[in-house]
Amino acid sequence: MEMLIPASDAKLFTIAPPNPGKETIILLHGGPGVPDGLTFLRRYLGRDFHVVFFHQRGTLRSPVSAQDFAMERYVADINRIADHFGVEKFHLLGHSWGGLYAQLYAQRHPSRLLSLFLCSPASGTGRQWAETMLEVGRYNFRKSRLLEFMAMQVNTTLGLLGSNRGYRRFFRQALANFSRGFQEVHPEHFSVDCIRARTINRTVKSILTHQTLPDVLHTPFNTTITYGDKDIFGDSKRYVLRRFPEASVQVIPGSGHIPWSHNPQAFLPVLDTHFAR
Repeated sequence: MEMLIPASDAKLFTIAPPNPGKETIILLHGGPGVPDGLTFLRRYLGRDFHVVFFHQRGTLRSPVSAQDFAMERYVADINRIADHFGVEKFHLLGHSWGGLYAQLYAQRHPSRLLSLFLCSPASGTGRQWAETMLEVGRYNFRKSRLLEFMAMQVNTTLGLLGSNRGYRRFFRQALANFSRGFQEVHPEHFSVDCIRARTINRTVKSILTHQTLPDVLHTPFNTTITYGDKDIFGDSKRYVLRRFPEASVQVIPGSGHIPWSHNPQAFLPVLDTHFAR
């Protein structure tokens, strides 16, 4: 079931196939500003849960009127989605930037969460985000051919200047790099055509200027963190691991940034254990 859910200054494109009587999982995609990329997880978890997935604010199918990309507004969007479905408590799963988004939500509204699953989460706000992005840049340099990397630099500059096409070209290469050298058992679909440069630029500015997340967050619910052993993030992972001392931490062998595709045999049992499937 597809719908547009109004949320203050935004209309959030949402996909939520009915599954009566089941607990709800809200999925948060990466980017920021790059919808989809969770198609396999939507199908896999949808067999036993009411899975809700939405394109985040400011992407092509989730337009905004006020151009407000503050982290507080992002957090409020999740509440609006849950309230629309009449769900008071739910599971939250975030991947990459979506994993940082999920951390921001858990900090503000822990009482609404049944559990938290952080899949290859970005490390934090402020200087921690800057450190994380330097790691991603080094990863792309290692994975790209020279001309590809030079084109990524040009397209990043175009994106910063407001070019949707520049960022779309950049992310097509980055997403190819994320799976280069890995077998893709479940190739993912990313809605690169939904990327909007203004959304990315303003969201990144908000992430950089947002106060640094607390060193420690005690979560009164089941929390799992996974990273691939060859993930795009480096030493900055320490911020996340320190932040959630009670979490179950699993490193997926033979995997990069998309573990359900690169090594589902190792990743899916971790997912099943978390959700007690």
